[in-house]
Amino acid sequence: MRAAPAGAPGDGAADARTPRLTIGAVLAALRGDFPDVTISKIRFLEGEGLVAPQRTPSGYRKFSRADVDRLRYVLTAQRDHYLPLRVIKEHLDALDRGQPVPGGPVVPGLLDTAQEDTAPGGTAPEEAAAAAARPVEAGEFARAAGLTPAQLADCVQFGLLAPDGEGRHPAGDLPIAQAAAGLARHGIEPRHLRVFRNGAEREAALVESLLAPVLRSRSEDARTRAGEQLAELAALSARLHRALLEARLRDLLRP
Repeated sequence: MRAAPAGAPGDGAADARTPRLTIGAVLAALRGDFPDVTISKIRFLEGEGLVAPQRTPSGYRKFSRADVDRLRYVLTAQRDHYLPLRVIKEHLDALDRGQPVPGGPVVPGLLDTAQEDTAPGGTAPEEAAAAAARPVEAGEFARAAGLTPAQLADCVQFGLLAPDGEGRHPAGDLPIAQAAAGLARHGIEPRHLRVFRNGAEREAALVESLLAPVLRSRSEDARTRAGEQLAELAALSARLHRALLEARLRDLLRP
């Protein structure tokens, strides 16, 4: 594990350091591996000197892919090795100087962006968004999700999935289908999952009502701010939903 060296203009390392990502895009890139991460957490780590995004003239943060790698390193070190931020900062300082990590485990997660010209997970956030919208034929989609054709049809019938006019599904809907397949193995059929869909629609309506004035704005800065707020509210909503469900299920085990 080593920090990415500064590259010459036009090479992969230099491009990895181009500040082009909003804090909302950074949150989206990290949330798959770190579901509890929030925009407030990213701002806190910035305040602690663990990452230093650039600022636009209007004050908005712009992160590079190298910044995302640093955040992934920090979050991995906290989650898997319980390292305090002081120690993690020493690790990063050493890596920045091209030196070995001073004691303790070497934490995976900081890519050599001189060789990897992609975001963590191998896909830049811009490419990830395009990949999520990529249409997938129904048969391929069902196989990837672990659903039978009949189960896939039930997911569509009960509003969990929405294919396009040619019956194809966005690749980004695969996690929904995979979750439905897992629940089906426990006897919970797609028709039982309407409560989740209805709950998600109500949460989305609440968020939309909060941000409606900003979403209608033609200002690029305002819409960027709205995107950041949407990402953070989605993460907090998912976290609350999970916590409430786990608390209720714990009640079932009490004597």
